[in-house]
Amino acid sequence: MELCSAIEAMGALAQENRLVALRLLVAAGATGLSAGTLADRLQLPASTASFHLSALERAGLIQSTRQGRQIVYAVRLAALRELIVFLTETCCEGQPELCGFSTVVPAIPEDHLFLSPAFNVLFLCTRNSARSIMAEAILQQVGRGRFNAYSAGADPAAGPMPEVLEKLRVLGHDVSGLQSKSWERFAGPDAPRMDFVIALCDTPESQVCPEFGDRVITGAWPLPDPAKFGGNKAERTVMLNELYSSLRRRIEIFTNLPFATLDRMALKSRLDEIGAGPTAALARSLER
Repeated sequence: MELCSAIEAMGALAQENRLVALRLLVAAGATGLSAGTLADRLQLPASTASFHLSALERAGLIQSTRQGRQIVYAVRLAALRELIVFLTETCCEGQPELCGFSTVVPAIPEDHLFLSPAFNVLFLCTRNSARSIMAEAILQQVGRGRFNAYSAGADPAAGPMPEVLEKLRVLGHDVSGLQSKSWERFAGPDAPRMDFVIALCDTPESQVCPEFGDRVITGAWPLPDPAKFGGNKAERTVMLNELYSSLRRRIEIFTNLPFATLDRMALKSRLDEIGAGPTAALARSLER
């Protein structure tokens, strides 16, 4: 960290409300807190809280992202680490480990770490019979061991759509382990801890997703439901080709993100950007 950056960071913290806000965000972890929640906890008017949060963000200590109508703030743990390293690097004649700082300041920023050797990714859709099944198969192939792919649904079908399995077989995917299952399977204490949960359909009204932990990064990649398409065989083949291509394109972008240089809030933003990709042509093909 440069001297001027350290001065700016410490200057931003030299105010009671800002220091309290930063401590609240450190406690909240990767999920962060909304601007309204922070204002309530600080017992400040929204405009005053926003002023202090903006100062912390300009200093690089926190970052904001828009989630629906809310602005959510989260601490930038990498920036805090840099500040602590700057303040302690000359301790004990350049041996800060003698004072125990090596345990407080890990060699790799915490917000760049996931606990599993590979990222666990869960794809969700209502029936877990087409879109999420395709996504699971594609990621398992594209991820090449760097990702563990899973899929589930809110109201799972008896099994994957046969034409989806056939499409995947033709394209060289292993379909032997693909099955439709409830997302509740991944919400229990013995379930694998998810790093990413990506919804491939809009969440139905009054339907609440299970809790997957406070460190999971969520995203939405809404795509049309093949089960609702009533075209002839040739038209359905075209539709499935377009669905597969759209999912593969998004998954390839996702797997090539610079995970080592992005903190969690930035990853959330990139995940949403991928989900906002063009789907109009595919939607029109399903409406015919």
